[in-house]
Amino acid sequence: MTELCDLSCVPCKGGVPALTPEQTAPLLEKLSGWEIEDNHHLIKNFKFPNFVTALEFVNKVGEIAEQQGHHPDIAFTWGKVQIKIFTHKIDGLVESDFVLAAKIDKVK
Repeated sequence: MTELCDLSCVPCKGGVPALTPEQTAPLLEKLSGWEIEDNHHLIKNFKFPNFVTALEFVNKVGEIAEQQGHHPDIAFTWGKVQIKIFTHKIDGLVESDFVLAAKIDKVK
């Protein structure tokens, strides 16, 4: 069985429906520590011992985002990073959002 982190994000051209809660539930089970808020976006908070380590993580996430062509919202401060993922073109979640989350989890 293929793991989410082994897949690639597929660009969304819009015009497709966002995943329903029934469709997102099994995908969320494959992730660790992520939550779905308002059936709209994935969110996870990461903690680090200092500013430099948090910044290094943000830079690695940025590299993954560029490679995948799928860019999360990142909030970054001393020792903390919050990642929010959703597909802007449809204003909701698609499988690629879960793929990106799984790839981010491999960084930490």
